Amino acid sequence: MSAAFARVLRWFSLACLAAGVFLISLGPDEAEQTSTAMLPDGFDSTDVAAERVLEDDTSPDALVFFSGVNPESLVPLRDKATELGGPLIPNGDVSAAIVPVDTDAVDLAGNVTAIQDLRSTASDGLPPGVTAQVTGPAAINADLSQVFSGANTTLLAVTALIVAVLLVVTYRSPVLWAFPLLVIGVADRLVAVAYTWFLDALGMAWNESTGGILSVLVFGAGTNYAFLLISRYRDELTHREDRFEAMGRAWAPTVTAIAASALTVVVGVLCLLLSQTPTTRALGVAAAFGVIVALFFGAVVLPGILVLFGRWVFWPAMPKPGESRKHLVFDRVGAAVSTKPAAILAASLVVLGTMSLGSLQITTGLTQADQFLDTPESIRAAEELSDAFPETSATPAIIRTPDRVAATDVLEEAGFSVTDSAGHLRVSGGSTDEIRTALSGVEAKVGGPDAELVDTEEAAREDRTTILPLVLLLVLLSLIVILRSLVAPLVMTASVLLTNVAALGLGWWVSSQIFGFERFDSATPLYAFVFLVALGIDYTIFLVTRAREEAHLHGTSEAILRSLSSTGGVITSAGILLAAVFAALGVLPLVVLAQVGIVICLGVLLDTLVVRTFVVPAAVQLLGERFWWPARGRDLSR
Repeated sequence: MSAAFARVLRWFSLACLAAGVFLISLGPDEAEQTSTAMLPDGFDSTDVAAERVLEDDTSPDALVFFSGVNPESLVPLRDKATELGGPLIPNGDVSAAIVPVDTDAVDLAGNVTAIQDLRSTASDGLPPGVTAQVTGPAAINADLSQVFSGANTTLLAVTALIVAVLLVVTYRSPVLWAFPLLVIGVADRLVAVAYTWFLDALGMAWNESTGGILSVLVFGAGTNYAFLLISRYRDELTHREDRFEAMGRAWAPTVTAIAASALTVVVGVLCLLLSQTPTTRALGVAAAFGVIVALFFGAVVLPGILVLFGRWVFWPAMPKPGESRKHLVFDRVGAAVSTKPAAILAASLVVLGTMSLGSLQITTGLTQADQFLDTPESIRAAEELSDAFPETSATPAIIRTPDRVAATDVLEEAGFSVTDSAGHLRVSGGSTDEIRTALSGVEAKVGGPDAELVDTEEAAREDRTTILPLVLLLVLLSLIVILRSLVAPLVMTASVLLTNVAALGLGWWVSSQIFGFERFDSATPLYAFVFLVALGIDYTIFLVTRAREEAHLHGTSEAILRSLSSTGGVITSAGILLAAVFAALGVLPLVVLAQVGIVICLGVLLDTLVVRTFVVPAAVQLLGERFWWPARGRDLSR
C-alpha cells in the first residue's frame, strides 16, 4: 500500500462504517425454523419427526402436570382440563394429575408462544395448594429456545467488555482501544444481521446458538487481526515521520499474514458442510462468512480509521521516529530456545502429551436434563412426573409402523407401556436401544426426543470420523500453498493436532472435575476441534510468516528468534484475548456452549503460550534451513 492510497483509505473506511451501520439497521431475517433442522439427516428419529410435521399430527406433544392434588380439587381440575383441551388423568393415590395437550405449533417460534400461553392458562385460577407445570417434548424444545432470551445480548456485553479491558491493558492507552473496538463491534453486529440473510438465501436453517458462536468468533478473530495491524503500524511509526507512509509499509506484510490466517479458518469451518445435521452445516457457512467480514474490517476498514487521526491515538506512549522497542521477555525465551532446543522441545511435548491423556477418558451424550446449566420448568416437571406416574414418560418414544398391532404385541410382551395415538404408538418404560431391539423383527421407526438424542450422538460420531481428518488435511494443504514448503506445514499441522488433543484432554478434566459435567455434549469435540484447528494455527502462521521475512537476511535459525522477539508480546496478548472471549460462551445457558468455550479457551492458551513460544521455535532451531524444504529460507521473501 502506498502513502497516497492510505490517504484515500480514510474516507473509504468511513463510508464502510456508515454502510455497515445502515445494513445493521435493517435487522435480521426472521425465517421460520423447522423442528427437524437440528436433527441429523437420514435417521429414523428424524424421519418420524418429519412425517409428523407433514401429516399435521395433532397427538399430544405437551403435558400439563398438576401437583398438590386431592380428591376435592378434581372437579375444578376437570374444568381446567376441558379449557386446556385434554382429558384429566389422576394418578393412583390422587396426589397428582396430568392433561395431555397438543400445542398445534408449526415452527419453533410458534411453539415457544404456544407453551407460554399454555403455562399461563394452566396456572390461572387453580384450586388452593395445586400447582401447574408444563413438560413434554414441546415444552422442552421451547425451554431450549427460551434460554437464549436476552443471553446473546449478555454475551455481546461481556465480550465487548473483555475486549475493551484487554485492549486498554495491552496498549496502556485510554484512547487507542476505542478504535478497534468500534470497528470490530460494527463488523460483529453486521455479521449478526447479515448471516441470517445469507443462510436464508441459501435455504439453510440455523438455531439460537449460531448467533452466539458467531459473535465470539468475529470479535476474537477481528481483534486478533487488529492486534497484528496496530503492532506493525506502531513499529513503522518509530521509523517514519509520516503516518500514511508508516501504514503503507505496515499494511502489506500484515495483511498477508492475517489473510493467510483467515484462509485457514475459512477452510476449516467450511468442513462442517459435511455434517449430517442441517444447523451444523449452516454454522460452518455462517462462520466462514463471519471471518471474511472480520478480515475485511480488520484489514481494510481499521487501517483507514487509524490514519484518519495522528499519533495521538497512542497517547500517552506515542511512538516517535528513532525510538527503539525492547522485547526483554521474549528475547530471553528466544535465548533459552536457541541454547537448548532439544530439551525444550522434549519438555513441551511431555507436557502436552500428559494433558492429552484426558482425551482417552472422554464420554459423550447428554440427556434432555443435562443440556441445561439451569434446570427449566419442563425438566423439573418431567422428574416429578416420573415419580407420580411411574408408567408415564414426559418424552415417550414415538413408533411409526405399518403394523401397529404386531408392534404393540411385541412391545407389551417385552414389558413396555404402549398407547395407540393418532397413527403411531407412544411407548414408555425403556431406553431407545431397548425399544429398537424389541422391534428388530418388525418394520418400524423409533422416534421421539430420547431417540433423537441417540441418533444425534451416532451422527456426531460419524461426523467426527469424516470431518476431523479432512480439516487437518485441508489446513495442511493451505499452509503448503501459503508457505511454498512441505516441512514447515507438516510441523505446524502436527503441532496444532497435538495442541487440540491436549486441549480436549485438559478440557475434559476441567469440565468433569471442576464444573461437574459427567459427559461432553455430542457436538463438543467436533466444534472445539474444528474451531481450535482453524484458530489455533493463527499464531504459528503469524510467527512463521514474520520469520520468513527475516530469513533471507539472517538465516532461518536467527529469523525465528527475531520473529519470536518482535511478535511475542502482541501474539500473546491476542491469544489471551481470544481465550477470554471464548470463555465468555459460559454466560450462555447451554452446557454444550460452556464446554466448547472451556476447551477452546484452554486450547488457545496452550497454542499461544506453549506451541508458538516453545515448540515451533525449538523445532525450527533443530531443523534450520530444512524447515522450508523444498524451498530455501533465504529465497522465500525475494
